[in-house]
Amino acid sequence: MSLLDYWDTKRPLAKRRKITEDSQPVAAGEEKDSPDESDCPLIEADTPLPDRRDGYSTLTAIGEEAGNDAEIPSNSQTELESSLPAVQADNRAIEEYELSRAVDDEPGLQQRLRDGTWRKGRSSIYVDAFNLALETVLDEEAHLFDEAEMEVFRQWRELDYEAQYLYVRLFLRKTSAWHRINRLGYYSDIADMPRVVAELRRARKLPSSTDGNSTDIDAVPVDTDFDLGVDGEFTFAEEVNQITTLEEASSLLRLDELKTLAREAKVQGKSKKELITALHRSSQNQTGLDWSPTPNSNNNRADHFIQKILDHTGDCIRLASGPRALFERVHLVFYRSTEWTEKSLTTIILAKISRRNFPSYVVCRNNSIFPSRATLLEFESALRTQYQIDTILEFNGTPTITLLTQIKDLAYKVYPRWKTLLQQEQRKEDTIYDCGEGAYLRRFSPAWVYTRIIHKGLHPLGRFKEHAEEHRLLSELLAQRLFHPARRGAWYQRKALLEEHYLWALTAFESRSEETQRKHWRRIALQTCETGLQDPDCHLIYHYDLQKRITKLEKALKVVKREQHDFGHVMLAKPITHTIEGIQIERDDPEPISKRGRPTIWLDERDGGECRVERMCLSWYRDRGWKGYHSEGGIIRTLFTYLLYDILFAPYPNIFQTPYQTCPLDLHTDTFYPTRLSAINHRLVEITNGGAESLLRAVHARESPRQTCAIGLDWSFPLEDLVEIVRCFGGERLAVVCRVLAQEYAVRGGGVPDLVLWRVRGGVGGEGDGDMKGREEGEGEGEVMFVEVKSANDRLSDSQRLWIHVLSAAGVRVEVCNVVAREVRRG
Repeated sequence: MSLLDYWDTKRPLAKRRKITEDSQPVAAGEEKDSPDESDCPLIEADTPLPDRRDGYSTLTAIGEEAGNDAEIPSNSQTELESSLPAVQADNRAIEEYELSRAVDDEPGLQQRLRDGTWRKGRSSIYVDAFNLALETVLDEEAHLFDEAEMEVFRQWRELDYEAQYLYVRLFLRKTSAWHRINRLGYYSDIADMPRVVAELRRARKLPSSTDGNSTDIDAVPVDTDFDLGVDGEFTFAEEVNQITTLEEASSLLRLDELKTLAREAKVQGKSKKELITALHRSSQNQTGLDWSPTPNSNNNRADHFIQKILDHTGDCIRLASGPRALFERVHLVFYRSTEWTEKSLTTIILAKISRRNFPSYVVCRNNSIFPSRATLLEFESALRTQYQIDTILEFNGTPTITLLTQIKDLAYKVYPRWKTLLQQEQRKEDTIYDCGEGAYLRRFSPAWVYTRIIHKGLHPLGRFKEHAEEHRLLSELLAQRLFHPARRGAWYQRKALLEEHYLWALTAFESRSEETQRKHWRRIALQTCETGLQDPDCHLIYHYDLQKRITKLEKALKVVKREQHDFGHVMLAKPITHTIEGIQIERDDPEPISKRGRPTIWLDERDGGECRVERMCLSWYRDRGWKGYHSEGGIIRTLFTYLLYDILFAPYPNIFQTPYQTCPLDLHTDTFYPTRLSAINHRLVEITNGGAESLLRAVHARESPRQTCAIGLDWSFPLEDLVEIVRCFGGERLAVVCRVLAQEYAVRGGGVPDLVLWRVRGGVGGEGDGDMKGREEGEGEGEVMFVEVKSANDRLSDSQRLWIHVLSAAGVRVEVCNVVAREVRRG
């Protein structure tokens, strides 16, 4: 199976809406804790968030685009790709780049990358991007590859353009499937397809001194074998006669072709999966033979079907697994991720020739990410084990006892190695790494993956009610501070829950009565919650649940009032809810398309014309003295970049690897905040003390003339509007929002309420907007309000609820605006 399947760094999907207003460009309840629920912890995405159902689950956020050159990442992006500006990377853009500057004399790779010149049939942006990754890795990190692998790279360079082009296009499909040559569709770029196919299939020698599998890893708990070739030879592609199973052969057929074959075999099925299963069963039942063909096995029904399929499909090709896995390793090293795609390969080149102004920073790409070949191979092995666990938990429905036992065994298998690597990494942190240098590097340590595996191993322990062992592992996870700091809040929550409900019955009473034993463990649970609130790595989003448990425990322990914690100033406040009536416009669509998920059309009664529901609500609030935008987080991200600009582009090691980044590579990871903890905290104090406006004006004066392409920064927002928002926000509230984004930028892009509204003190009041005189304004010179717009049958998502809590706890007014149609007009 491909290494590409083993990586787990999920990121939110990008979405964004943008409207205009006044001709200005605009960027776009509490549940009771139950011991029973704690027995079945859900498994969350890579960045955990709190959920009342258990101590490990997450609220999955839906992100939004920033709507400008620097957008937040979409699904399956590498951290490198996420840091690049948004560029048009579709087929049309690529063809324009390849055809616009054709030259008579074919330039070399570096000249093409420098000048943006390509010639169809003689060079391709795909091939050049592939070779750029290879050359970059070999120039700086060749120590990660052995003699046999270097020979594969040498043979690759000797392939002509057409052979490289076919290989790269098949490689980008990221699959080990077979392909029908007559359906590849690359004939405009490849003049002689049979010759190119034969070239990729030609056997090539490997050095006799190594078999490509050598590794100096000791005590690694998982398999690290890597089969580059067979009998001292390798090929880039495989022959069609290597199709040996009916499953492989039938996967080449379209559904209609498969149905024709099924009728001949007298089997039935509606889908390809059902038909293939039926054919397989038919071949086994009628022959009693296995799947593997043998010489002259004409009586074997499976062989008969395989040959019949191949006679119909013609010649087929599949990339050989050894070299393909090797090139996947190259891209893992280049992109620092396995989530690269066809778009990843082209984006870096298109960004380079986009002629945009990027922030000033120090580029630092070195060979310290993977210090040795052994580390890289062990990292791959750890990813394979992680993939096994994720497959069980995410793709097989509710795990059975057998599958949960398998997860537990895998976790215990890596446990000794994990403990060893923890000690080694702590020594590095204490003696080798400069301040902050190790945080991002640790994401590529096998121990990073092992920590996640141990975390996943907590799930079966909870299901099996092995709470004492689960508590022990949680304590060990919290004892280390180097790996997965973003999970610490979830670990504190779960640990406190176990201590409150279970540990009293699982530990020695030591002459204590049952009631005394219960109180003893409640005090320990209380201490755990207090420790979590004091932990700088425990993210703000976990504080509410910890505070709520503290309040509950202090009540159970009958702590005197004067000694109880007072969290009244940050307790979750329900947003104000009201209803707006409007005129909805419906049109009869010529095609019966589902209306679910489609934006509704409304009449803007203030400005006239048709609009979306958010614009209609915006007009309603403007009639009541508010200014505002429908930005869905765009303004929040813009302010964040303004206020932390110098910190974002400060010279930390390994996070700026190209000159074309809009943000550091670690911004979308949980290492960004702890690496810069001191600098960010000092900046938040400065913002709290009223320094936000001067920071904003200074960055605007310096960067606005260049329209610098920095992540989240939307230059279409007028400076004076942003200044007014900052003034009305107040420093303390603005600092809270900046802290949340600094801790979890990748997953906090989604869920921000639709509308951001503000008015300076003395603004006009009106229906539904309250009285400013009676409201606490803190440091703000006015009032800021966020509004989530909901139409009929629309509910708040978990990410929206979380942002409402963050804003409300900070003292920011939040409203939920339900929109109903008082009149429906046919358009």
